Amino acid sequence: MTDTPKKPRGLFLWLWWTYLWPYRLLLVVALVFMSVEGAMFGLLSYMMKPMFDNVFVGGNADALWWVGLVIFASFMIRALASIAQKVLMTQVSERTVGDIRNDLLRHLMTLDGSFHQAYGPGYLMQRVEGDVGQISKVWRIIITGAGRDVIALISLFGVALGIDWRWTLVALVGAPLMVLPSILVQRYVRGNARHARDIAARLSTRLNEVFHGIVPVKLNRLEEYQAARYRKLTDKRINAETRAALGQSSIPGLIDIMSGIGFMGVLFYGGGEILAGSKTVGDFMAFFTAIALAFEPLRRLGAVSGNWQIAAASIERLKELLDMVPALRDPETPQPAPQGVPGVLLDDVHLAYGEAPVLRGASLVAEPGKTTALVGASGAGKSTVFNVLTRLAEPESGRVEIGGVPVAMMRLGDLRGLFSVVSQEALLFDESLRENILLGRKDVSEEQLDKVLKAAHVADFLPRLEGGLDAPVGPRGSALSGGQRQRVAIARALLRDTPILLLDEATSALDAQSEAVVQQALERLAEGRTTLVIAHRLSTVRHADKIVVMDQGRVVEEGTHDDLLARNGAYARLHAMQFTES
Repeated sequence: MTDTPKKPRGLFLWLWWTYLWPYRLLLVVALVFMSVEGAMFGLLSYMMKPMFDNVFVGGNADALWWVGLVIFASFMIRALASIAQKVLMTQVSERTVGDIRNDLLRHLMTLDGSFHQAYGPGYLMQRVEGDVGQISKVWRIIITGAGRDVIALISLFGVALGIDWRWTLVALVGAPLMVLPSILVQRYVRGNARHARDIAARLSTRLNEVFHGIVPVKLNRLEEYQAARYRKLTDKRINAETRAALGQSSIPGLIDIMSGIGFMGVLFYGGGEILAGSKTVGDFMAFFTAIALAFEPLRRLGAVSGNWQIAAASIERLKELLDMVPALRDPETPQPAPQGVPGVLLDDVHLAYGEAPVLRGASLVAEPGKTTALVGASGAGKSTVFNVLTRLAEPESGRVEIGGVPVAMMRLGDLRGLFSVVSQEALLFDESLRENILLGRKDVSEEQLDKVLKAAHVADFLPRLEGGLDAPVGPRGSALSGGQRQRVAIARALLRDTPILLLDEATSALDAQSEAVVQQALERLAEGRTTLVIAHRLSTVRHADKIVVMDQGRVVEEGTHDDLLARNGAYARLHAMQFTES
């Protein structure tokens, strides 16, 4: 990701055309109501002239009624217009923020594994929630400022100019003094705001690490250590946010100084004309009210600049993420996925993660409808074979085919639709058991679901759950045991009914009793499918049709369990090691 700042104007136009344009009609209506609200400021200030000249000084009792009614009506219209524009702006703001969050999440899920290794969940959560939240806060401030406050200033300065253009020039005599300081302050605010967002992302990463690893934290007595790390980052964020707030509040402060200079000038210059009789008290009060009412819109518009710099820092980061293009994409001329139950081929496949080679000419064949097991020491490249087959990683050279079709020539959706995966750690969501099995599918009948529950042995523990299928499984499936979570994963795979099954250490973390039940479910799941199994316990794959032994990214042996034992090679050594350990 680049740190080169983009022009604020370019960011605003991108945001406008991408997200605000669909809601332009709502915005137009909201701006109309803002304009009405802003115009009432000018009407109110103008009514000071007849109120003082005709009523208070002139003693015209009849004028009291129509002046009072006009002032009351201006407040009533302003109130109704304010309510309408705030409701409309809330709707526009929330819809656009929802669109940005949805688009960002969808895009982040398309990026490659290397991206997700570089940027952890906490960082990305802060981008989706924190950065977009900053935009949500600023939207209404900026657009309301452009609508209500600009119209208010136009109407108020219109009244002031109508009374005396020279008084108006005197009131604005300090304006040129603001230009250079305002430019410097904006740059200062933006730099500190970006730094604060970076620290916020690191804070989210810390929280994600602590809460996901709460058991090791407790067991290793790391509470104070983690709290100190979080406190240190919190202090840095406080400093960055304080500096940004200092710069942000400086612009309205400069406006106050300018206003004070202008007021003093008008008082000396205009007061003399009133004493001389060339201007009336009503003129001065209308002018004074217009300029006084203009201060608050001016201060808000001054704050808009600082708020925009804070928003721009977040928008830059969001656009950088949205502009990222995944390296693994659909081919320009895709081939259809193979039909039936296909076989799998790897031929002289090389792959490295950075400078570290992982596959060094790996070659293997998994025959259609049969079970092929991958065994070997940790780091031998077994899981990387799965990544290559599903295009989570792209090999540097060699052939990878499924049913004779190169995996790189299939659409990613079609390719991954060929696989069901059951891994060591089943990914469950904090939803009901039913939702974790169906995953949003609406085409599964109760009869089909019951059949899957029985085949995956989920039906065995279902009566013990309060609520049955509608029982919540807890965060990351914490309400279920490891064996129960694996059976839920198998039920998902049965529902997917794909031709290829990938099992990655699916029973390695289970006790003997749970392993036996899950193994039965896996064997039923593997029927009629091309199955590839990564296994640590060799006892679980002794009946596989073929066992492939990997070492340092190469296939060094392959055959049945009995054949490989008879060769007295790498497999026999692994088997003897496990037998000795047991």
